[in-house]
Amino acid sequence: MLETEFGLRKPTLYESFFYFSLSLLINAIGNGLTVATNMGSSMWTASAANIAYDFNFSISWVLVIYGASQIVLNILLTRSIDLPRILGNIIFISFFGPFVGLFKQLFLNLGFANFSLVTKIVFDIIGICFIAIAISIYQRLNLILHPGDEMTNILRFKYFNGNAKLAQWTNFSIPVLVILILSLIFKQIVAVNIGTAVALFFQGTLIAYADKRIFPNLKHRL
Repeated sequence: MLETEFGLRKPTLYESFFYFSLSLLINAIGNGLTVATNMGSSMWTASAANIAYDFNFSISWVLVIYGASQIVLNILLTRSIDLPRILGNIIFISFFGPFVGLFKQLFLNLGFANFSLVTKIVFDIIGICFIAIAISIYQRLNLILHPGDEMTNILRFKYFNGNAKLAQWTNFSIPVLVILILSLIFKQIVAVNIGTAVALFFQGTLIAYADKRIFPNLKHRL
């Protein structure tokens, strides 16, 4: 076990509530920024945005359905059914999808879509960084996770010996495939831009950096 990565003290109930609430808020703000600016979202959100656009669905509902699918994939990866973890996943996606939709609409109402190209790119990259920070916090807390980020955690520590970048790229291969298939069918693509490339190539690195710099006393708990 890597002594520098795993803490010995279990967070208190107050600490757990604080870290989880903060990470959920940061994640929803980050995803809302990337969707509202349309300069590129993280891969799963970009994929969900394309499904929502192509089929005229609410992105909130697409994200919830995605979460349910990821729960099934996690069961296959771990070859076990952990009911408390699954319940935690369901709680997370129940709040996450609507929160992203809420912040997306808030930023659209504030006129983010009409900002200059450079300003939108800056806010989009800030959104990608927010998402990475949020993932880092609640993956380390490992109490209630978004099933997509739990998938990264499973891949990282069960299959890739703690390598955050490799785990993130493997996780992203699924939404990349969805985006490619939809673009071939519908001949259009949304929410894929500079920010998507930043997320694809650097989100794993950003998560690893946040592990060390954001709340460094919060260590990974498996």
